[in-house]
Amino acid sequence: MKKKMGLALTLMLAAGSILGACGGNSNNTSGSTSGSGEEGDKAFTVAMVTDVGGVDDKSFNQSAWEGLKAYGDDNSLEKGSKGYDYLQSASDADYATNLNTLARKNFDLIYGIGYQLQGAVEEIAQQQKESKFAIVDSVVEQPNVASINFKEHQGSFLVGVVAGLTTKTNKVGFVGGMESDLITKFEVGFIEGVKAVNPDATIDVQYAGAFDKADLGKAIASSMYKSGADIIYHAAGGTGNGVFSEAIDLKVADPERELWVIGVDKDQHEEGNGKTKDGEDFNITLTSMVKRVDVAVKDLAEKAKDGNFPGGEIIEYGLEEDAIGIAPSTEHLSEEIIKSVEDYKQKISSGEIEVPTKK
Repeated sequence: MKKKMGLALTLMLAAGSILGACGGNSNNTSGSTSGSGEEGDKAFTVAMVTDVGGVDDKSFNQSAWEGLKAYGDDNSLEKGSKGYDYLQSASDADYATNLNTLARKNFDLIYGIGYQLQGAVEEIAQQQKESKFAIVDSVVEQPNVASINFKEHQGSFLVGVVAGLTTKTNKVGFVGGMESDLITKFEVGFIEGVKAVNPDATIDVQYAGAFDKADLGKAIASSMYKSGADIIYHAAGGTGNGVFSEAIDLKVADPERELWVIGVDKDQHEEGNGKTKDGEDFNITLTSMVKRVDVAVKDLAEKAKDGNFPGGEIIEYGLEEDAIGIAPSTEHLSEEIIKSVEDYKQKISSGEIEVPTKK
């Protein structure tokens, strides 16, 4: 398979349109309304299937959906079978069914969001050879499938630098969703970044075994904070919402306590907002490792619409393409930390530092 590197991006630096009303995590859940506003020439239609985290996970799936919405807005499309749409998956068993449903609805490009959909994309792409598919965070070697991947280890290194320079207890935590080669990239990059600036720090690593269990994420975070961690980086999708919830609860109970969460995939600053019992606002999101799934999804849709669908290719997005990095919300970071992050970003981009992807 040919590897295509350095795909040009047009970054949407302003925040994407946030998802409005949407259903819960139920099979074949879609918010379809009407079709395309275009008449005459057929619009290039796009759709996606979420993993079990759902389209409103405030992380990975939502970012992908924001990319589809941005594509629709730029091309005067409306949500529905003649424009752009999504189907949510309640379980792994729904992946193939949902992909096949979208193919039968004749969407021009169909995304499987997340490595957990790899098998389903392989199966349905083989059956629906006239349809175009894309898999995010995995590789499917078929001519009608484009594989979108990211260098998450690079961005995780940078937020590790932030954590290593910020921690007061010299103990930080990492909460992963499910153990996999993909999430290992987040873990390893984070550990390397922490150790680069604070070799004495310890990192508590725990996996929840799920991306959609906020209660489990909350329990793991509670254990970590009790053991002395003051910063937790999560790469756990909806499970990570529980990490935010626990940090907020602890801050409400003790407003003087300094503890933080590092978000993932999109700027999760908003998820860290809370109020003390006295009604004072606070925020516990230190920063976020931004993975521009929205940019990649929109970028590929535009290329496919223009007749440049990279079927059978791997497209990688990293620091070099400004598709990976830390969130623009930097209110909790000192100028010294921001400068250190920028220095390490340049060293990684130049090849002076090569961030590992495996333990």
